[in-house]
Amino acid sequence: MNLTIPPSQILLYGIAIAAGLVYLPYLVVAYGRVSIGIDMNAPRAMFDRLPEYAKRATWAHQNSFEAFALFAAAALTAYVSNAASDKTSLYILAFLVARFLFSLFYVLDLPFLRSLMWAVSMVCIGSLFTASLA
Repeated sequence: MNLTIPPSQILLYGIAIAAGLVYLPYLVVAYGRVSIGIDMNAPRAMFDRLPEYAKRATWAHQNSFEAFALFAAAALTAYVSNAASDKTSLYILAFLVARFLFSLFYVLDLPFLRSLMWAVSMVCIGSLFTASLA
């Protein structure tokens, strides 16, 4: 049985997986909210009472939305321009790993590693756009 996924499908699956990764840090935020007691009357006001790790997870969650928008545009541009290749598949996979590690390093308060993973993910986005031009 051959389970090889074509590069064009990796572009599309990558977008779906990246969308899921946006919410990964929010699981940590939810845990932080439960640990301090959920205030349904003022859920946004709870931020100041969250533990530090949950505050960082909130910021990782917000940054993930910003990165996802650029990534989805880059992956779709590569898809519609028929630029899908083994190289674009590598960019997709590197982006997904970098974004997972970005969130993890943000929550763990490792700013240098977090910034490195942000840079890797931005290089992947730029590389996808560049591949679309060829």
